[in-house]
Amino acid sequence: MHRIDLPDWAVERGKGYNTFDRIDPARTAFVVVDMQSVFVAEDEVFGNEHARDVMAPINLLAKAMRDAGARVIWTRQTVGDAPHVAMPEWQYDMSDPFVLRAVEALQAGADSQGIHPVMAKGHDDLVLDKFRYGAFSCPAGALAKVLELHGIEMLVLVGTLTNVCVESTAREGNMRGYKVIVVADACAAVTDAEHNAALLNLRLNFADVKTTDEVLALL
Repeated sequence: MHRIDLPDWAVERGKGYNTFDRIDPARTAFVVVDMQSVFVAEDEVFGNEHARDVMAPINLLAKAMRDAGARVIWTRQTVGDAPHVAMPEWQYDMSDPFVLRAVEALQAGADSQGIHPVMAKGHDDLVLDKFRYGAFSCPAGALAKVLELHGIEMLVLVGTLTNVCVESTAREGNMRGYKVIVVADACAAVTDAEHNAALLNLRLNFADVKTTDEVLALL
């Protein structure tokens, strides 16, 4: 489990921008970012012990959010070849065996690309493929359309990686006018340093940062 170190001065400075002491489940989306086998399982190309550590709190929060009436959404990082979703060629060196393995693991339909089987995905939860780090960069604006359809005003974000896809989604959400809460002990990076750096940036400018227990108390 990550050792979380969010300085008091950062929390204090960020209070003026993003402090949320109430969750209205009917207007909240609980977004689980990329808890896929490729990022979680021990034998996978990006398998991460910290991601495995946050499986239990994410499942606890997902059930609580679902029971309270919040919308639960799961994202899957995906690699595609279609012109509107394909990454620029310069970003992938397919002659590198590691890159090739990663790309194959993230192809739509690959076993590794699926949500890890231990994750408690509900029957009515939404699953959205995303082809960029930020979930708002889903093709055709899928996430934005879902949030608008359901009158969502708050995003509660969990998942992996804290400093990549979670942080990108939080920043995008903030810029679109959503209230954003990032759950510190339900997010995972590769190292404590990366995790805490992301939490610092988010708390200063883009999101409220809370613990699982704090979010459950608000529900």
